[in-house]
Amino acid sequence: MGRSKQEIITFKVDKALREAMRGIPNRSEFIRTAILRALDSACPLCQGTGSLTPDQRRHWERFAVSHPLTECPDCHALYLVCGETKAGRSQ
Repeated sequence: MGRSKQEIITFKVDKALREAMRGIPNRSEFIRTAILRALDSACPLCQGTGSLTPDQRRHWERFAVSHPLTECPDCHALYLVCGETKAGRSQ
């Protein structure tokens, strides 16, 4: 079995970000980890864009009718509650 070939991706940063990263010993590993965490936390509907297409919005509005956003009384995080079950704490 061969190793998968790695690809180099570069990007520009402003001076403030460059200075903030100056003391990080392995910047490449730090950036890879940060990107993977961000991708893992991206909204599954908008995929991290922060906005919905008109079709996605239409589907979301139908879904949201029976799946309201609820605030956790303990940590104050918002989460969806299925209208098919009683509203309450997330499991």
